[in-house]
Amino acid sequence: MSKKELKTNAMRILDRYKISYEYQTYECDEFVDGITTADKAGLPHDRVYKTLVTTGKSGMHYVFVIPIEAELDMKKAARSAGEKSLEMLPVKEITPVTGYVRGGCTAIGMKKSFPTIINETAQGLDYLYVSGGKLGMQLKLAPGDLKRAAGAEYADVIY
Repeated sequence: MSKKELKTNAMRILDRYKISYEYQTYECDEFVDGITTADKAGLPHDRVYKTLVTTGKSGMHYVFVIPIEAELDMKKAARSAGEKSLEMLPVKEITPVTGYVRGGCTAIGMKKSFPTIINETAQGLDYLYVSGGKLGMQLKLAPGDLKRAAGAEYADVIY
């Protein structure tokens, strides 16, 4: 397979911003969770971040990028988004809302631009891994570059 065939929307956006990244593919028939993904790809758990999509009381969508072993603190997340409360986007709505499939969802290049918050722990890393925009692909990039490409902010949003 040529590199051209492997380009995802997220990769094209990173290229457009001239952001340096590496990608890695791994065998994935169906998504289980971020920890299983990291194990399949042979990646360190503390460097792999998952992308979660929520809906606020206002009806707006918000994206959170957090460590795979962490849980989103809904109160902190709502506060960081300026909402009274948030709930997780139902799985069946992930593709219609984001353009990505569950397990292949990344904060870069969704159908629409949603307010995005990366957990502040990422700031202390020189690189992290996030989904590449499809099942079986991870992107390695600097947290600041992810922040720029996703139009994100940092905040403390985990337990």
